[in-house]
Amino acid sequence: MQVSQDQPISSEAPLQLLLFVDGRPKSKQQVQRIRSYLKELEADYHFELQIVDVGQQPYLAEHFKLVATPALIKIHPEPRQILAGSNITGQLKAWWPRWQAAVDTYLQLQTNLQENEENGHVREPKSSIRSVAVSAELIRLSDEIFRLKQEKEKLQEQIQFKDRIIAMLAHDLRNPLTAASIAMDTLQSNYNAEKGAFERLTPKMTAHLFKQARSQTKTIDRMITDLLQVGRDHDREFPFQPQKVDIGKLCLDVLDELRDRYTAKSHKVKKDIPKDLPNVYADPERIRQVLINLLDNAIKYTPESGYITVSGLHRTTQKVQFSIGDTGPGIPEENRDRIFENHYRLERDESKEGYGIGLCLCQRIILAHYGQIWVDNAPNGGAWFHFTLPVYPN
Repeated sequence: MQVSQDQPISSEAPLQLLLFVDGRPKSKQQVQRIRSYLKELEADYHFELQIVDVGQQPYLAEHFKLVATPALIKIHPEPRQILAGSNITGQLKAWWPRWQAAVDTYLQLQTNLQENEENGHVREPKSSIRSVAVSAELIRLSDEIFRLKQEKEKLQEQIQFKDRIIAMLAHDLRNPLTAASIAMDTLQSNYNAEKGAFERLTPKMTAHLFKQARSQTKTIDRMITDLLQVGRDHDREFPFQPQKVDIGKLCLDVLDELRDRYTAKSHKVKKDIPKDLPNVYADPERIRQVLINLLDNAIKYTPESGYITVSGLHRTTQKVQFSIGDTGPGIPEENRDRIFENHYRLERDESKEGYGIGLCLCQRIILAHYGQIWVDNAPNGGAWFHFTLPVYPN
């Protein structure tokens, strides 16, 4: 008896075979020869043949530890035997008489056992194909459970991250919202609509309050933008619109935007930006994000009265290197690669504000510009973040 099905079946045949096949043309030709030879034997011998497509049932190939297909496996009677290689038909012809001898021995054993049965019932041969089906199903279910566990862990991690983000967002948004609200309330309470002027406020103070409100709303917008962008699928194309950018001027603009933050901690900013630094070919808004994130970190980790350094270097004819340094605690060498991973934070930073997404965004932006970003420590302490961008072609 010969069968060809997608799933292993229960069998009572004394000789049980599994033929593993794949979709290659040479494999199909060899399988056809094997099946033709077995077809000739079908009239004289009782056997069961199960066809297994390794593409549809890879767990069965794993169960038998197969390294190549096609392969013909005798699974009953024991011992199990595997025929593989380029001439399975030739091997089958050589082994078939021995297999039949093993079947005769098995049948004789079954006859003796039957005669010894007191109730006279016929003892049915155990189906190896059925046991293989059970084992294969257990393997498949085990793999499925492992996959589901991985998905569960991933989902739990995402839920925990979202809970953490919500808590941090509620906390971190409060500061800029409060500052912006105070500035606007002060302006509103001192504005005389009839006169069309601010009372009890000097022009300088008025300008400062407007600047403060605008700066804080930009901070809020930046936080929301970072969260939305890092939440996108990493497999998606990262959109950017490159153009001619004066990165030195862009950095000075960002420093001016963050002035209130670093002056509040009495930081001293050292600038080493050559006047002849060439323009870069980049998306100005994306690079602004990188500069803001790196400078924001420098301000956060630099202690009171510390130093922040900004420098530019025409590294090669095709690359500009920009560096931002601080006098903070620095980055442990074993963590210098991991800090660019999404959501990763050093243990010492768990109590600090932030989401562990800023450096991940920086890396995505720089890589999208075909640049590089890395970090090392300064000899006297502190961290130095460097990134490269392509020079704008003249």
